[in-house]
Amino acid sequence: MDEEERWARAALTRVVEPGDEHGGRLLRHLGASGLLARLTATEDITPAPPGVGARRLARWRARARTAEPHRDLDSVTALGGRFICPGDMEWPTQLDDLGDTAPIGLWLRGRPDLRTWALRSVAVVGARACTPYGAHMAGALGSGLAERGWIVVSGGAFGIDGAAHRGALSAGGATVAVLACGVDMVYPRGHTELLGRIAEQGLLIAELPPGDHPTAARFVLRNRVIAALTRGTVVVEAAHRSGALVTARCAQRLTRHTMGVPGPATSGLSAGVHELLRENAVLVTDVDDIVELVGGMGQLAPPRRGPVLPRDLLDPAAARLLEVFPSRGAVPVARLARETGESPDTALGKLYELHALGFVERHGDNWKLTPEAKQRHRPPRDTP
Repeated sequence: MDEEERWARAALTRVVEPGDEHGGRLLRHLGASGLLARLTATEDITPAPPGVGARRLARWRARARTAEPHRDLDSVTALGGRFICPGDMEWPTQLDDLGDTAPIGLWLRGRPDLRTWALRSVAVVGARACTPYGAHMAGALGSGLAERGWIVVSGGAFGIDGAAHRGALSAGGATVAVLACGVDMVYPRGHTELLGRIAEQGLLIAELPPGDHPTAARFVLRNRVIAALTRGTVVVEAAHRSGALVTARCAQRLTRHTMGVPGPATSGLSAGVHELLRENAVLVTDVDDIVELVGGMGQLAPPRRGPVLPRDLLDPAAARLLEVFPSRGAVPVARLARETGESPDTALGKLYELHALGFVERHGDNWKLTPEAKQRHRPPRDTP
């Protein structure tokens, strides 16, 4: 992209609000330089573009005449950052899936290459006012993904976002915060230290130029960038009206993997996640589940089962014999053979196997369970 077009795109990030499809449509038809020239013209005698109302056009013109892209570009450079836009080597092309709502450009703060990181990234999002359970799960997923070499992307907010970022950082891993303000702004204030660490160890990215403040609408709109940038989105706790659900549903529309961590059925903070799961999001409980979805072919989660007990390793005939033992008292071989349908000789052979393994002991001509067998295994049925 030539410098004039880059300069114009930097200016337009201060003019057009993130996700404004009217601005995106004009940008596609006129190019950044053409759109900026029209907005800054002293007298524009051409009719308003289709779909763009007079109020919106007047707001754009007022902003365009006061935009100072050179100052914004100098400001981000002073922070050790940069401005990237479509056509740059560092631009993540998956953002183009957003069509006319794609970012005009991105302001970055941090050293890593965004395009490389985005190819192996997962979003972890959720409620700001999360429970200790939610914070624990987000932190564990963040650290686990980082240990597996995945980039953790979130919004830098309180609650689940912050826990996911901290989890990744604690594992010495990589994390990206997508902000609803300029990369030189700290919001929320309580995350001053966290955002500083992300800037040093990871990346801060924003659609808004340096100095711009967040608004409620901007928080919602930045969620589409989180969804488009990553291979999949994991929601850890979200109420029915949570912004995290906006991220998840955007990911669904973009055919990205959408995942949810279940919580208590009685928790309002898990109600939104459970709704997603009913809408065909995938239930995940740990990093293995996530990597199975977003990773390469063959990266399957291990089979899930309870602990393997010693009796699980017995052959069927020995297990059947052990099953018919009463919990109290000793019984003769003939009775055990009758109840299992085996011959007395076969039953006796299996009893000696069980004796060698510590399951049963001999009392004269009778046999009974050992005390250890009674403690370690579910009690067999009593003698009738």
